[in-house]
Amino acid sequence: MREFEFVVRFSEGTDELMDLFYEYPSLRSRSSVCSSTEDVMWRVDHVVGTPEALSAFEEVFLDETRCNECLDAPDCHTHRDYHVLDRSDHSMTVYTYREEVSNCHSIPRYVLEHVGPGVIFESSRREGAYRWRILYPGDHPLGELYETIEAQLRDGLQLDVEHLTNAGNWDAEARIAADLSAAHWEALETAVEHGYYERPRTVTVEDLSGVLDVPRSTVQYRLRTAEDIVMSKLGDPEA
Repeated sequence: MREFEFVVRFSEGTDELMDLFYEYPSLRSRSSVCSSTEDVMWRVDHVVGTPEALSAFEEVFLDETRCNECLDAPDCHTHRDYHVLDRSDHSMTVYTYREEVSNCHSIPRYVLEHVGPGVIFESSRREGAYRWRILYPGDHPLGELYETIEAQLRDGLQLDVEHLTNAGNWDAEARIAADLSAAHWEALETAVEHGYYERPRTVTVEDLSGVLDVPRSTVQYRLRTAEDIVMSKLGDPEA
C-alpha cells in the first residue's frame, strides 16, 4: 500500500466556501469517512469553529445549488444530498452523498481514473488549504495524475504534492477519536477555538474554566490527558 497527499490551495476570492476559512481562522473541517466510486461518493465531515463561523459554513456548504468539490468551476450540476448528523454551538457533523461523480472535476474523480478501485480518502480544510490524503494499492506513478489535475484548476488555485510514502499510521485519527471522551473533545475544541494553542497564547486555563463552567483543575486535567492520548497515538502506530 502507498499513500500521498495532494493540497489544493485557494487564493482569497476564488471559492465561496474556502473564503470562509480565511474569514474565520477558527474554522476547520476534516473527514472521518470518505469513499468514492466512479458513480457515487459518500463522506462524513466534522466541522469546528465559532458559532458565527459555523452558521456561515452551514449556509454555504449545505447549498445544493453549488458544488463543494469542483476544481474548475463553482458548480458541476451533479446531484448531492446533505444531512446534518450532529450540531452544537461550536461543532457540526455532516453526511454527504453525491451521485454522478464522473461528471465532477474533483480530486476523487481524477484519482479513481488513474489509480483504479480500492482507494481510501481523508480530507481536511483550513485557512485556504484543502488537503487530500490518499491510500491506494499498488505502485502507480503520479506524474500524469498531477498533470491532469493541475490542467483543470481554475485561476487562483494551486496544486502541491506534500509527500509520497509507504502507508503508515493511517488510522491515527480514528484511534484518537475512539479514546477521547466527550469531555476531552469539548476541552480540546474549546482550547483551540479560543487560542490556547496559539503562540503567544490568547487565553489561560482559568479563562477556559469560565467558558466551560467547570473547575480550573478539571480543565487542566482534561487537556493534559487529551494531549497525552493524541501524542501517544500519533507517535506509535501500534498504540
